[in-house]
Amino acid sequence: MDKFYIRGGNKLWGAVKIGCAKNAYLPILAGSILCDGIVKLNKYPKYIDIIHMTEILENLGAKKRIEDNSLLLDMTNLNKSEIPSYLATLTRSSIFSLGAMLGRFKKAKVAYPGGCDIGARPIDLHLKGLSALNVKIVDKHGYISCDGANMKGGTVHLDFPSVGATENIMMAGVLAKGTTRIINCAKEPEIVDLQNFLNKAGAKVKGAGTSVITVVGVSKLDSVEYTPISDRIITGTYVLACTICGGEIELETTNGKHLEALFSKLNNNACKIWSKNDKIIVQSGSTHNAISKIETMPYPGFPTDLQAQMVAMLSTSKGTSVVIENLFETRYKYVGELIKMGADIIVKDRSAIIKGVDKLYGAEVFATDLRGGAGLVLAGLKANGYTKVDNISQIERGYENMEKDLAGLGAEIKRISG
Repeated sequence: MDKFYIRGGNKLWGAVKIGCAKNAYLPILAGSILCDGIVKLNKYPKYIDIIHMTEILENLGAKKRIEDNSLLLDMTNLNKSEIPSYLATLTRSSIFSLGAMLGRFKKAKVAYPGGCDIGARPIDLHLKGLSALNVKIVDKHGYISCDGANMKGGTVHLDFPSVGATENIMMAGVLAKGTTRIINCAKEPEIVDLQNFLNKAGAKVKGAGTSVITVVGVSKLDSVEYTPISDRIITGTYVLACTICGGEIELETTNGKHLEALFSKLNNNACKIWSKNDKIIVQSGSTHNAISKIETMPYPGFPTDLQAQMVAMLSTSKGTSVVIENLFETRYKYVGELIKMGADIIVKDRSAIIKGVDKLYGAEVFATDLRGGAGLVLAGLKANGYTKVDNISQIERGYENMEKDLAGLGAEIKRISG
């Protein structure tokens, strides 16, 4: 199994281009099930989760080819409405396909999804929302079987602004008769991107980015070409990498407006950040101050997917910081690995109390999940000596060529085998 081998202590300098967002590409891939034609998605990022999702589409009957860094999917002859367990367990994003398959086939059967072990992520909101669209659901033997023969538009009140449930219900409503309203929906930029993709293919969706989304059912979606948005979590990870290491970097082809919650915590405190058009410039010294309190929240609040990277940065801050994880109850599994490196962190329930230390020290650590693994890489970039990060297949679920990006900025990081 490959590892990252890191020699810490270098400042970061230079520029890096940010690719398309994993969390935008995945639901758009699911949404392509609704399209009766050719779907062309540009800037194809080869994250492991996206590769698994394309395998799911091929299993449904899609024909795939890669052309000039674009993914082309022929969706005209889909012949299955079931995702078996061996595919569903590869990525949690398989659950996004439920609403799209219901729209296309009026039936669907999906095994329970996999993904990071970061706490309970129940799909009851997905199923409750689909039930409100008159879908009959049977949950038995590890499979969710849905009958959408009489599916029609309806009003869905989400108890929590779940990203996945919002996207699933939105896609289910696209080809349903009548109008679907989703109230208290999630507002993430990736949901706006899904709306834009669907509308370009012929859907009638509006309101994404607000608390109410309205979907007017249409009879068919056609061929479409689309370029998903840049990855705000990769962008935020590299912003925090520069913050912890010091230096000055420029992030290109990205959108600073999607990271205002992060920038508000860092700017003129731990570093200086300038954002204009599709570029972000980060300038950081060798020291940074603690941040008294950070709470993860649904967008536009501080993203849970940057929590581990932030904790890594705060582990060498001056003073004591408190981070509260409001979304996933077991997302601190990586903390034990940071402590191996000399971090002073106490976790109690959903809170992490981080007392900044003068130095971190290289160690052999294990990536427990995607974002926790990214946090360990950042800690390794700062630490004295050498760090080995094991189980990097977790990291590669959401970062393509992370070691090349960071090495291009001057970090000493490489991939090694065994």
